Amino acid sequence: MNTNPLLSPMKGATRREVGGVIVDVVQTGNARVKRIVYPKGFRWSKNLKEMVGTPLCMHAHVGFLASGEFDIQYADGTIEKFVAPQAVAIAPGHDGWVVGDEPAILIEFDFEGETVERLGLKRG
Repeated sequence: MNTNPLLSPMKGATRREVGGVIVDVVQTGNARVKRIVYPKGFRWSKNLKEMVGTPLCMHAHVGFLASGEFDIQYADGTIEKFVAPQAVAIAPGHDGWVVGDEPAILIEFDFEGETVERLGLKRG
């Protein structure tokens, strides 16, 4: 039985699994709140790139890293490191991977197709 409350069922959430990543989504007004569990050993370019069909992840990620650690790398080579507990703001156009021996649990907020514009995350 799981004793980590960060992994307990979320009331009203829709769950899906994509490339080993577990995503629970709850619609909240005009936004969505997601709990994303990236497993140990996950790397976007290894686990999702072929499925998605783009060279880099083109989603923005804004939220709170509640547990674990991950790094992201932008196309220009810039690397950002995230270690829980930490706020997260990642612009589209990146690769990302879990660091260490535990999953990374991200509580994310998004506005579906409007996240980048609404939160000012254009990279350039």
